[in-house]
Amino acid sequence: MVQKAERVVHPGSRGSGGRPVGNVTRGTTNPNRMRRVDRWLAGPQGWRLRSAADPLVVDLGYGASPATAVELFERLSAVRQDVRLCGVEIEPERVQAARALERPGLSFLLGGFEIPVPGNPVLVRAFNVLRQYEEADVGGIWRLVQDRLAPDGLFIDGTCDEIGRRVTWIALDSDRPLTLSMSMRFGSFELPSEVAERLPKALIHRNVPGEPIHALLQAMDRAWLESAALAAFGNRQRWTAMCRMLRDGGWPVHDGPSRWRLGELTVGWEAVAPQV
Repeated sequence: MVQKAERVVHPGSRGSGGRPVGNVTRGTTNPNRMRRVDRWLAGPQGWRLRSAADPLVVDLGYGASPATAVELFERLSAVRQDVRLCGVEIEPERVQAARALERPGLSFLLGGFEIPVPGNPVLVRAFNVLRQYEEADVGGIWRLVQDRLAPDGLFIDGTCDEIGRRVTWIALDSDRPLTLSMSMRFGSFELPSEVAERLPKALIHRNVPGEPIHALLQAMDRAWLESAALAAFGNRQRWTAMCRMLRDGGWPVHDGPSRWRLGELTVGWEAVAPQV
């Protein structure tokens, strides 16, 4: 059952009465839904796991099915064989069902944003979790999770559609937000700005004139349209040209063609941070 959303105004180490911090989500998920963010974690961010003193990863709020937690464990095992992944869920029945899939390195615990695991995770992935909260609560939730990170740890707050065709995520270290990433399946959109409906909670209400995220999405559309001639060579070439035009236009675009060809774009947080 979905819990009526309670505001997380001042999250502490535990919720009232010692219960986990957070609200029960709808929990809808599908296999392979998180593949786009997973390949980013295993790719450009794989160094964090490889260099970690303790290769602990948390999938926070994995939902009614543990499928995507299992997938993340298997994908990260290719980066570091001794990775330990703990799926954390606030709904006891979901945890009980998931425990049938436990194996060495993969476990499931009852909990919320306080992340009740021993040690400090190097990666925390929370997808389609924060969307039900108030925008004003996001900063406090971020801080609660950030305080649990290991050195060089990363917290991923992301959102995607039902089958992972349109995906966005914000990456944060223990101090601040670092980047916004967007990843889209070619053929699933006419204009890149259609990803706006899947922006994380911190940005989804900011897609209005005068806000940086709105300016970025408009710039993406312009560059996509100006690169239309390259569509004859495939959408990968067109998307790559769009990314290059954005970078040349002064946007802090990260990575390079090897990532852009995947339908992925990452920019520095400073370019899209909401206006106060």
